[in-house]
Amino acid sequence: MFEATQVVFYYAISPVHMGAGSAIGAIDSPIQREVHTQHPMFAGSGLKGALRHHFNRAWPRIEGDSSKPNSLISRIFGPDTSASDFAGALSLSDAQLVALPVRSLKGGFAYVTSPLALARLLRLVQQAGLPCDWSVPAVAENKALAASHALLGQRPGAAAAALADQLVLEAFEFTTTVDSQLQSIAKWIADNALQASANAFFANKLKTDLVLLNDTDFAHFARHAMVVEPHVCIDDNSGTAKDGGLFYVENLPPETLMVGLAQASIERFKKGHKPETMLTADQVLTTVFAGEGVPGIGGKLLQIGGDATTGRGLVLVQAAPVSRV
Repeated sequence: MFEATQVVFYYAISPVHMGAGSAIGAIDSPIQREVHTQHPMFAGSGLKGALRHHFNRAWPRIEGDSSKPNSLISRIFGPDTSASDFAGALSLSDAQLVALPVRSLKGGFAYVTSPLALARLLRLVQQAGLPCDWSVPAVAENKALAASHALLGQRPGAAAAALADQLVLEAFEFTTTVDSQLQSIAKWIADNALQASANAFFANKLKTDLVLLNDTDFAHFARHAMVVEPHVCIDDNSGTAKDGGLFYVENLPPETLMVGLAQASIERFKKGHKPETMLTADQVLTTVFAGEGVPGIGGKLLQIGGDATTGRGLVLVQAAPVSRV
């Protein structure tokens, strides 16, 4: 039973490789995807492991040995060994896709989303009890809604009376309408997902450059607009590439926005080992994200997934206010 819930946004600063562990087609190391949508995802287990690893480095200097059952890390995340003794107080859901960066003819790139992605975000927001005054717009196939005219141009050679705003994403062209409801959605997402002043440029870009595509059109980009990097294995003796050493790794592109839930229960403990002061569910979430006597992760970078030594997996974590379940 969870007593407190918080919406958590994950904004990719670098390419992110949360590996699926099995090759698909020409991609030797694909990213994790949902079975039913094929949208990229971050597994909750991977997020929780990355958080624990982060705090194993950040907290012991303050609170001592993190491997002890009564340490703050063990109390929040569960014991490092003897996991049957008691469960941790923190739960993280899988993170799902909100907006994907797609190359645009104007403005560099657009933040592209879909009715399905927004509806799933809205469901999480409502479950967490966050104030939200927007609903999900509808859009037809081969059409688009935009939050502003920033990315739009006009079809070359069209008669003046027939000119329509056009949006070019990769090699695809969409007849586009600026929508006031999408403007409100873009502002809400930017204000909640990119709060720090250091992210002001990207928050402002999201407010003007959010684009809504039909679910069918969006599915193409969610499947094919990833970063695919070739890697090669070098022979230590010859200094040249080994035969058969070429492989391809898929990454989620930088500027992708994901969202999930963080939920907390009252603190658990092994029989006969009740701590003097127990954390409430609210305090568990506050400790992890805002920091309460220890550094929190909110507004800071977290490394998730593989290839950390090549700068992959950096995401900005931003938690919305805590609400009671």
